[in-house]
Amino acid sequence: MPQQITVAVDAMGGDGAPAAEVEGSLLAAEEFGAKIILVGREEVLSKELSKYFPARGQIEIVHARDVVTMHDNPSKALRSKKDSSIRVAAEQVLAGRASGLVSAGNTGAVMATALNVMGRIPGVKRPAVAQIFPTGNGGRTLVLDVGANVDCTPEMLVQFAVMGNAYTRVLFECEKPRIGLLSIGEEDHKGNELTRESMPLLKRQPFQFVGNVEGRDLFSGDVDVIVCDGFIGNVALKVSEGLVSTIKKMLIESLEATVMRQIGYGLAKGAFEEFQKRVDYEEYGGAPMLGVRGGVIICHGRSTRQAIKNAIRVAMEFEAGGISRQIQENLEHSLKK
Repeated sequence: MPQQITVAVDAMGGDGAPAAEVEGSLLAAEEFGAKIILVGREEVLSKELSKYFPARGQIEIVHARDVVTMHDNPSKALRSKKDSSIRVAAEQVLAGRASGLVSAGNTGAVMATALNVMGRIPGVKRPAVAQIFPTGNGGRTLVLDVGANVDCTPEMLVQFAVMGNAYTRVLFECEKPRIGLLSIGEEDHKGNELTRESMPLLKRQPFQFVGNVEGRDLFSGDVDVIVCDGFIGNVALKVSEGLVSTIKKMLIESLEATVMRQIGYGLAKGAFEEFQKRVDYEEYGGAPMLGVRGGVIICHGRSTRQAIKNAIRVAMEFEAGGISRQIQENLEHSLKK
């Protein structure tokens, strides 16, 4: 990423706001050379930034009076909070002052605002939120949609596959991604009406479609992109997050009870930290919302400074890789099929 890239950060949305957003932005500016526009209540952000004044050269503050909370209805917030930090951050992208938007705020409000302010890429029916799942062989699988669209049509799943294909080719440097359709069995006739109707459409596409895949393939490493409707994808995401949290807790308890006593705390702690790095959402930063004009990275509400830093990195990679342009070109090609 040789050129400097500017990212707008909604500094008021996450559970740790604004401290996590400010610290994460400073880390990204230092480590990645990013220029950051912090959006939120100016007096609050200035006070937080004053703790790090010597390092704030790459940081700009843009004032936004309103804050969208996690309890706000997304559509009502869009109408009533015209000067929210989410909206003003999206307006920075629309105006060309920033290339991407990062937010750990209300997910529904971020999606609604991005669509309303920034708009769709031409040809996109509905944007999708994509999530990276770590695999057992050390790789990654991109799953979409994980929550933006509860009810989908076969044509929407085809578009998700097109967008996931473009994203994976550029950011994972995967020349020919293997794309699967999440179902309850590998055979073509398995699944519900949506998956059965999507199958022939996906087979006609110019990418490498491998057919139906099952839940275990989220982590198997046998496929690079998995498409599904947002209801199923969100359930899979939340189950996975809960499982990882439980495994981490169980590992800590087991290590403290056995291994740490026998081989020493330092060695066991190092092994656990390596495991945590592979499965922790903080390392992946956030989930890109594919299909809108400009990069939108949606972070976990509990995002720490590390997660915000990595989300900014993803937004920079999104811009440097020309993902929006790649998606538009791929969709144009797909529509001819």
